[in-house]
Amino acid sequence: MSRAPEFITLSDVAARAVAGANSRHAALIEDAFDVLVETPGGGVSLSGDAKGRTAAKKAVHAIAERADQGLDISEADVRVAIGNARSGAPGAGGLPVGRRGQVAPKTKTQAEYLQALGRCELVFGLGPAGTGKTFLAVAHGAGLLLRGEVDRLIVSRPAVEAGERLGFLPGDLTEKVDPYMAPVWEALTDILGAEQLRRRREKGEIEVAPIAFLRGRTLAHAFIIVDEAQNATRLQMKMVLTRLGEGARMVVTGDPTQIDLVNLRDSGLAHAVGLLDGVKGVAVTRFTAEDVVRHPLVERIVRAYDADAAKAARPGPGPST
Repeated sequence: MSRAPEFITLSDVAARAVAGANSRHAALIEDAFDVLVETPGGGVSLSGDAKGRTAAKKAVHAIAERADQGLDISEADVRVAIGNARSGAPGAGGLPVGRRGQVAPKTKTQAEYLQALGRCELVFGLGPAGTGKTFLAVAHGAGLLLRGEVDRLIVSRPAVEAGERLGFLPGDLTEKVDPYMAPVWEALTDILGAEQLRRRREKGEIEVAPIAFLRGRTLAHAFIIVDEAQNATRLQMKMVLTRLGEGARMVVTGDPTQIDLVNLRDSGLAHAVGLLDGVKGVAVTRFTAEDVVRHPLVERIVRAYDADAAKAARPGPGPST
């Protein structure tokens, strides 16, 4: 039985975000929780049974909080808020505030990825470019570092065609590796700011190294990100995974469809996932084109390539008789 409407006071920005263009966001909330969402001014009004209103209110508050931080609210953000309200999952707690506001998941898979990062010692993030798998890993690691939960943030990736041929490049190790780490530096700069990033690098709290330079080390009390891992060989992958020391956590990101190795079967990423998926303390998050959060055209490009790959994998017609 319906009760009297419940009014939630919000800022004008938050109320507009909850309603959405042409009331599209409000419609999503109404469909999800079987409630009526109205925006009479100064906030939103929720009508429906107690259970529906309670869950809808959680979603509304999550959307409003992001809007008040100056973040644009998309339908994906609303769907994540709805999913979290249904499941009781936490939002983006623990993530730092970047230059564009609070870092937060934009899709359901991103939310699941962040939950896995907080729960497991080793997480694999697999999927196409633009899904946020590296940025969110960097944001999570930066949050751990800022809160003192780890002593170091270490980022590694295969350097040059997985061949580690850095000796042919000019400069010291930092100068050789930096061009290959541009996406990571951009993410760290966005989250920490250039000055804090510089200070923490100088103090050794943030370290970047190609995979080969991790050999023989035990990485304790650190958060390790292994990026572009599809270009790590099986031996390199085994080596880097066994670097975990006391109090350490690791995330391995990559796109198994973008292998640059001469022999695709040499890639250690899919091999490691096949071996370790289901092992206690290990989580695997698989992103799809639906999780692409760059320019909308990127999602369409990824879908076109996926469709072409699926077409190529289908067996052709048999020989005519």
